[in-house]
Amino acid sequence: MSVSDSAVTTWALRRSPPTSTTDLYHRGMYPLLVFTGANAPTTVEVFPRGEAIHYREYAIQHGVPTEAILIEPQARNTGQNIELTRALLAEHDIGVRSVTLMSRPYQQRRAYATCKKLWPEVDVICASRPLSLDDYVTSIGDVDKVINMLVGDTQRITKYAELGFAMPQAIPAEVELAYARLVDAGYTSRLV
Repeated sequence: MSVSDSAVTTWALRRSPPTSTTDLYHRGMYPLLVFTGANAPTTVEVFPRGEAIHYREYAIQHGVPTEAILIEPQARNTGQNIELTRALLAEHDIGVRSVTLMSRPYQQRRAYATCKKLWPEVDVICASRPLSLDDYVTSIGDVDKVINMLVGDTQRITKYAELGFAMPQAIPAEVELAYARLVDAGYTSRLV
């Protein structure tokens, strides 16, 4: 399959509900889906055969043609999602000028910064299923888990830039203050 220079390729990063991805595909937002991901400790029960495989099955069940889907089932973190997807597309001789990264709402900044570091020549758009915070917490079913995930991802925005995994980003003072207060309150289970 050949994709033009203006192609937009999308892949799901870590438990992004495939509903949004398939909906956008059916609206003609992009010609190809790349689902990427093995498992993380937080996803193995939901996706026992790996995230990419389950996402692919969901997309096919919801009308996405198999020829419009590639999977990358090995990635275990956001950097690998991007690097292995990039290699997969090159292997299929698919040129990419822009990508839409589908992720959890709170992961968009980090996904963007990681993609810009590892794949700087593509234009990057981030998206997630549109949910209010209350609806997101309800969908997860555990407010403490959500707060821990938010705190962990906030730390990773700075930490991963320091480690060279992502481009640096400015963190607003009020976000730094909220992060410190939540760490002090014990929301530390997702810190690196």
